[in-house]
Amino acid sequence: MTQTKFNELVQIVKRLRVECPWDREQTNDSIKSATIEEAYEVVEAIDKKDFEDLKKELGDLLLHVVFHTVIAEEQNHFTIDDVIETIKEKLIRRHPHVFGETSVNGSEEVKRNWEKIKLEEGRESILDGVPPYLPALQRAHRLQEKAAKVGFDWTDKADVWKKVIEEIQEMHEIDEQKKNSVSKEEADKLSKKLEEEVGDVFFALVNYSRFLGVNPEEALRFTNNKFIKRFQYIESKLKENGKSVTDSNLEEMDKYWNESKNNKLT
Repeated sequence: MTQTKFNELVQIVKRLRVECPWDREQTNDSIKSATIEEAYEVVEAIDKKDFEDLKKELGDLLLHVVFHTVIAEEQNHFTIDDVIETIKEKLIRRHPHVFGETSVNGSEEVKRNWEKIKLEEGRESILDGVPPYLPALQRAHRLQEKAAKVGFDWTDKADVWKKVIEEIQEMHEIDEQKKNSVSKEEADKLSKKLEEEVGDVFFALVNYSRFLGVNPEEALRFTNNKFIKRFQYIESKLKENGKSVTDSNLEEMDKYWNESKNNKLT
């Protein structure tokens, strides 16, 4: 039944490519940003623990997989069968402890073997495969994880924290130099340096987050959502008083912000 339903979905998309003007005009390039959006909507549904919504969003993401494949098939690049066969072969090849004779001792060894197998598949760097278009915070986390899998990592969490403090101090020092710069040329040069130092701070914090067992992308998304709820609380309280944020001041907004914290708006 499942295979029949999947084939029905493929046939629906193929028909849309013929009979719907909008669908017919689309290319892999034109829908790629929407594919990313759908993936994030899947994540949002997971975060909300809304399984009805998750079901719908996974369907939307599956549609994009089929849509991209149908477009590629029209251009004689590959078919949906090729896509399925490729992932089947990859899963079997990268899990020799399941489908072969390899023995492993825990998930960490599985991950190390995974990276070794990927290099054997032709990748030139252990860092290959981390998409350049990932959000920068998430990409930093993945790069550090991959390097750590082959032993390029800190051994002591305390040293990682020292590195965070060191990078923050360096950022502060450059900021102070910029304040005291005597020419526009020097200020511009220090601005660029400051940008680099801010990046180093984030990278060090991501590393420390990893040692804490916290995914920094997940943590920041949670904090962003918390900020939205608390700021919207400020807006709603001001609205009750016939005002808006543009009519208010920092002191009044801080009062409602603290109220939102006391109300545990997270």
